[in-house]
Amino acid sequence: MFWDFNLGLGSVLLPLLLLLAFSSFRVLREYQRGVVFQLGRFWRVKGPGLVLVIPGIQQMVRVDLRVVTMDVPPQDVISRDNVSVKVNAVVFFRVVDPQKAIIQVEDYLMATSQLAQTTLRVVLGKHELDEMLAERERLNLDVQQILDAQTDAWGIKVTNVEIKHIDLNESMVRAIARQAEAERERRAKVIHAEGEKQAAVALLEAAQMLAQQPEAMQLRYLQTMTQVAGDRASTIVFPLPMDLLARVLDKGKPGAGAS
Repeated sequence: MFWDFNLGLGSVLLPLLLLLAFSSFRVLREYQRGVVFQLGRFWRVKGPGLVLVIPGIQQMVRVDLRVVTMDVPPQDVISRDNVSVKVNAVVFFRVVDPQKAIIQVEDYLMATSQLAQTTLRVVLGKHELDEMLAERERLNLDVQQILDAQTDAWGIKVTNVEIKHIDLNESMVRAIARQAEAERERRAKVIHAEGEKQAAVALLEAAQMLAQQPEAMQLRYLQTMTQVAGDRASTIVFPLPMDLLARVLDKGKPGAGAS
């Protein structure tokens, strides 16, 4: 009877021991780490590979070290020039210290998401709409640096932040289109005025050059006459030089022939 009791007890304990031994082993992949607690206190970070955890005494929390891509939902932002826009972004981060990520914050994914939304509103609210549209790279860097500094205590490294969309209401889109059209008209007028100025300078230089060489002026008269003569419907008025006209008048005066 005693032998039968020991045999029955052994048949029960052996599977339990095997089950207990089997459940004590954990396999962590290359991108995973295990934060092990012993009797409620932090013990060490283990992995990757095969990890032994004593049931009832030790507990392990798995942490993924891969880069997390987190979408920030659209946020209502009021710019510094009082324009209301909706902005959404994407945040890239990863856990660099599994111990801090588990001990210092309850849910590091939720905490990072909430912090990213708040930081996005605060940073963009300090800039005008034109800066939001034209300087996204600088705004991305500002948000990334602030997030990285604040999540450092959680063992998280924010590697990149990208603003995806800045949505404007329809009236603001029309206002921006009118502004762009006015800017194009202003540039066209400036270019036209600059061309007129350069043409006036060139004409002044040509006039000064012709004034220094009277023969060049006569050649210019002849060239103009040649161009006008090509049109039969034109009436040609030939400019007579004043010095030649003065000689003719002098010859016609009484007593001019006697001399």
